[in-house]
Amino acid sequence: MRRMETQFGLFLLHLTLLIISRFSQAEAAQKGSNNGEVLPESLPSAPGTLPHFLMEPDDAYIVKSNPIHLRCRAMPAMQIFFKCNGEWVHQSEHVSEESVDEATGLKIREVYINVTRQQVEDFHGSEDYWCQCIAWSNLGTSKSRRAFVRIAYLRKNFEQDPKGKEVLIDTMIVLHCRPPEGIPTAEVEWLKNEELIDSLMDENIDTRASHNLIIRQARLSDSGNYTCVASNIVAKRRSASATVIVFVHGGWSSWAEWSACNVRCGKGFQKRSRTCTNPAPLNGGTFCDGPSVQKITCNALCPVDGNWDVWSEWSVCSPECEQQRDRKCIAPAPTIGGKPCEGLSQESENCTEGLCIQEKKPLHEIRPQSAENASDIALYSGLGAAIIAVAVLVVGITLYRRSQSEYGVDVIDSSALTGGFQTFNFKTVRQGNSLLLNSSLQPDLTVSRTYSGPICFQDPMDKELMTESSIFNPLTDIKVKVQSSFMVSLGVTDRPDFQGKTISGSFPHGNNRCFGTLHNRNKLPYIQNLTSISSKPEMRASGHFGHQGGRLVMPNTGVSLLIPHKAIAEDNSWEIFLIVNQGEPSLPLEGAEVLLGPEVTCGPFDINLSTPVALTIPHCAEVSCEHWNIRLKRRSQQGKWEEIMSLDDETTSFYCLLDPFSCHILLDSFGTYALVGEPLTDCAVKELKVAVFGCMSCNSLDYNLRVYCIDNTPCAFQEVLSNERHQGGQLLEEPKLLHFKGNTFSIQISVLDIPPFLWRIKPFTACQEVPFSRVWCSNQQPLHCAFSLERYTPATTQLSCKICVRQVKGHELILQVQTSILENERETIAFFAPEDSNFPAHTGPKAFKIPHSIRQRICATFDTPNSKGKDWQLLAQKLSINRNLSYFATKNSPSAVILDLWEARYPYDGNLDSLACALEEIGRTQNKLSLVTETHSEDPDFSYSRQNGL
Repeated sequence: MRRMETQFGLFLLHLTLLIISRFSQAEAAQKGSNNGEVLPESLPSAPGTLPHFLMEPDDAYIVKSNPIHLRCRAMPAMQIFFKCNGEWVHQSEHVSEESVDEATGLKIREVYINVTRQQVEDFHGSEDYWCQCIAWSNLGTSKSRRAFVRIAYLRKNFEQDPKGKEVLIDTMIVLHCRPPEGIPTAEVEWLKNEELIDSLMDENIDTRASHNLIIRQARLSDSGNYTCVASNIVAKRRSASATVIVFVHGGWSSWAEWSACNVRCGKGFQKRSRTCTNPAPLNGGTFCDGPSVQKITCNALCPVDGNWDVWSEWSVCSPECEQQRDRKCIAPAPTIGGKPCEGLSQESENCTEGLCIQEKKPLHEIRPQSAENASDIALYSGLGAAIIAVAVLVVGITLYRRSQSEYGVDVIDSSALTGGFQTFNFKTVRQGNSLLLNSSLQPDLTVSRTYSGPICFQDPMDKELMTESSIFNPLTDIKVKVQSSFMVSLGVTDRPDFQGKTISGSFPHGNNRCFGTLHNRNKLPYIQNLTSISSKPEMRASGHFGHQGGRLVMPNTGVSLLIPHKAIAEDNSWEIFLIVNQGEPSLPLEGAEVLLGPEVTCGPFDINLSTPVALTIPHCAEVSCEHWNIRLKRRSQQGKWEEIMSLDDETTSFYCLLDPFSCHILLDSFGTYALVGEPLTDCAVKELKVAVFGCMSCNSLDYNLRVYCIDNTPCAFQEVLSNERHQGGQLLEEPKLLHFKGNTFSIQISVLDIPPFLWRIKPFTACQEVPFSRVWCSNQQPLHCAFSLERYTPATTQLSCKICVRQVKGHELILQVQTSILENERETIAFFAPEDSNFPAHTGPKAFKIPHSIRQRICATFDTPNSKGKDWQLLAQKLSINRNLSYFATKNSPSAVILDLWEARYPYDGNLDSLACALEEIGRTQNKLSLVTETHSEDPDFSYSRQNGL
């Protein structure tokens, strides 16, 4: 017990000494601080290292009147004190804690102090209020980083509030916001209709640029009230709300079709209308400018009553002793609801004055004397008719010889007028089709459509058969004036030079395929001269072109090249050529790619062009962005093919406009180009042309049918015609289109309804199947199936059957064959060669359908933007050229390039009706469009047909 008391006494003594020692040290430190002396650099401690800080004081903000704590921790440390703004903090203001690191056994000391708002406000120095820690060990001292203490605040008023705006749809919106002054700097958020805007969820909105709100393209949904919210650790402030209204100007819909003339007969009017719904005006947008209804005068043809033509001659006396005559209601025929002719169209009478039949008794009951008299009358009548026929023949021969002798040796050979004609074997005319000959069957109207025009062997365009008499009849020149406010603004309506001569058949035109139903518009002679077809792997056309430009057409291929005015430097002249490869394609195909048209080369390659030229290449794809990925490829001079663009891309180097049957490409340099397509789905469709040819074989009883399935391009069909011409083949039926799907299913071709007991087909050949790959990847090469038929006797001269072509799980078509197999029974049709076959190059102003003076005024009007928005972009929109407008923006005259593309797209007549209508819609300031048409013959240099529309 006494021993424990002794130990406790020693402990109290030791504790007392320790307290005295600490107090002495603190008093010495306080005394040194009061005297401005620095504390000793080191104090006694256990052996170790310099102290290092485990925690250093951090910058802090004083919010309102709440003090902040600055804290630091060091190891090993015997003492730690704070120094603020260069002065020691009194020891009494420190709160310290001491511990031992279990791993090293070193002392760890942690100290913190409080800093009040009053201390910071009372300090006036060149910098902010700051504090740092200083720790001691037996080896020396260590200093922490400086921690700055600031008084936090946020002003109430924004330096800039956002302002409300009314903006046009698709334009940019910028709302400015400058938050109130504050420490720390305020963060900014945006509210729309009191809901927070998250720019990460909407790529159209950006809130990162200097606290501003940016909407890249205004949408109708962007209308609303916007508020800028600024906040820091002190407070949150709201700006005044800004109202944004996105409005839409009204736009006219397309014109409706013209109504029927309001009178049945005579002069009246017809009208058409449109609505301001494309788009409709919204949120205060302006209503459409201009009238919603147009009226023009019209002349309705009056009904014409029919009248009988003269009676025909009496027919030859029949075995029944009757003769007939007839008449037709064609002088004139009833038209437009006129009354038909009244009375009989046919008469008959006894041709023996009653000697053949008496009292309606049979011939064998008549007395022999009557029979002899009737026989004599018939004999005398026949002799008289023979004498009259011989006399007429002699007189005709005499007159012909006399007319020939009058011309002498200078007479023009008739072949000079008919040299453009070429015979080609067809069937006899079938009802409903004036082209196919030798037909006694009615056309199968339930299977496929009928055709009102001739078979088209050239570029895909609407034509009608020109009769021999119409070749020498001159075309009437018609002048058509279009008076409108926009044309007045261009200054061209009152000038006589707004005309141009129509060049018939100069260029292929339109988007109508060959063998399609003919339309009333743009019908002119378009007939194939088979002798001009080349069987060489390459076809070539060339011409000399200079500064005025022109057009180069490859006949019978659908390929053409438009060289704009000024594309070639002044005082320069080049021989420009077009080459179409008809042999095996040199383009290597990758993966599922297929060649959609011919490989076309235009040159020379070293020519420098100041403006783009327009190259037109036909294709066989059924255009659909969902099912095809169509690309343009070019072959370098080293022979390597490279892809230069996809038709969905937007680039400033090339421009491609894809029509249903051709592709128009704007090029800055010549070269070799080809269109390839990659099917994206099984619904991708290639258009195939199905044609049937026939010819006799070496065996007189055999007859061969050849069915071709080829890509629907003029080049591919021309090669088939060339091959069949050399084999003596005859086209038996109008070629038809088959939509061939990329679904990997094959084609089946079969011969049906062969007349029994007259014909038979060789066993196992009635139905043939062609694999999908051979048809899909034919690459312009002709593909055909041959069927061998045999007739039982030489007396069989007519063949009637059906050809069925179908794709498994796809489309099907049937061709009706009705022909004579004997050469001497076939009728022929003369074909007139079009101008392009002999003159493929057209140079100078006449090669362009838009008159040069009008073109200059259009470019001057639209190349320069104006406040009303009438610029080249609006022109492109009205002409349905809405894609890749950045290409035109890089050109010196965007309007000129747009018009060049229009000329290439409509090479035959320039589609001047649509162009005039587009210009009228853009520039209308009057309430009425008046169309004045009048016959014009005084100025033949500038005259347009009524179909041309300008």
